[in-house]
Amino acid sequence: MIDDDRKLCRLVADYLEPMGYEVEAAHNGVQGLEMVKNGAYHAAILDVMMPEMDGLEVLKRLRKESDIPVLMLSARGDETDRIVGLEMGADDYLPKTFSSRELLARLRAVTRRYQQVEEKAKSTAKSAADSRTDDEVLIFSELRIEQGCRTVRLNDISLNLTPVEYDLLTTLAHSAGRVLNRDQLLDAVAGRNYEVFDRSVDVHISSLRKKLGENPRTPRFIRTVRTAGYMFQQPDSTAG
Repeated sequence: MIDDDRKLCRLVADYLEPMGYEVEAAHNGVQGLEMVKNGAYHAAILDVMMPEMDGLEVLKRLRKESDIPVLMLSARGDETDRIVGLEMGADDYLPKTFSSRELLARLRAVTRRYQQVEEKAKSTAKSAADSRTDDEVLIFSELRIEQGCRTVRLNDISLNLTPVEYDLLTTLAHSAGRVLNRDQLLDAVAGRNYEVFDRSVDVHISSLRKKLGENPRTPRFIRTVRTAGYMFQQPDSTAG
């Protein structure tokens, strides 16, 4: 846990350790970055506002070397801050008014997602040894999804998607024309159902849309279906 609030670190450790977690704390960004880079951790809980180096800078540097699951914490909870953190590679985001149970549930969620991504990556690496088939490439106008190597290209430009964003996009694309609700998307991405309060899928979709150059009011690829969920549509669709 990387947070300059020592009392909060102790409270989190006191809650998580009986649940089977070993918690180590760093109280500034520089120290925390070095600990994560040199240690063998399953996840990092990272505060945004810290001395010496803020959490976003820590995350930026960390993502150049590690794909460790990162749960961001911040006293600032508006959507812009959440999107910035998620676009930089955070796996989830919690305001500092969180409950201990929600922290535990979200921590379990990001570590399970990471394990699922690792399993998929191993499966992909194994499949890459075989000859590729046309089914491994999904093409929607100028959008090209190459599943064999988990890459996405738009107008022949490679998009830098996080593992969760890639999995959300392919899940929606495989169900083009069909509405998927948030629980279905989380289940498809992570291989299991999550707590109903876990709405981070909305923020990941928002980040994905931005990378696709989408205008949510007139979407070309990902359409929001009010009260129902999301639907992937053909780019030439006239649905609004």
